[in-house]
Amino acid sequence: MMALYFLTFKPMYSRGELALPLVKVKEKFQVTIPTELREALHLTVGDLLEATIENETIVLTPKAVVDRKAAWNGVIEVMERVHAKQRPRSQDPKEEEKEIAREIKAYRKHHARSPHRSH
Repeated sequence: MMALYFLTFKPMYSRGELALPLVKVKEKFQVTIPTELREALHLTVGDLLEATIENETIVLTPKAVVDRKAAWNGVIEVMERVHAKQRPRSQDPKEEEKEIAREIKAYRKHHARSPHRSH
């Protein structure tokens, strides 16, 4: 399921009226994301955004790129650790699944990175 971001902004007033951040489509269809939005999502130069259309609205979603080889190496590393700890087959298969899930969770926690800093 896609994560949705609901942002709140400090009210911006122009000539006493509430104003929302606007962007202008420039040459080559480029737009500048307003500072308020960039800061709220911690975007930096080089971050990737997925562009989709939802109900006639352009939606930009921050995305992280994961190196496939590094990801598989991580999975193999976790599997090897689980295998090294594996007891004789007397263990209940459901308990084995729980142990694998705990190892994966521990690995992810130890190697956690911000999804916006994966360059």
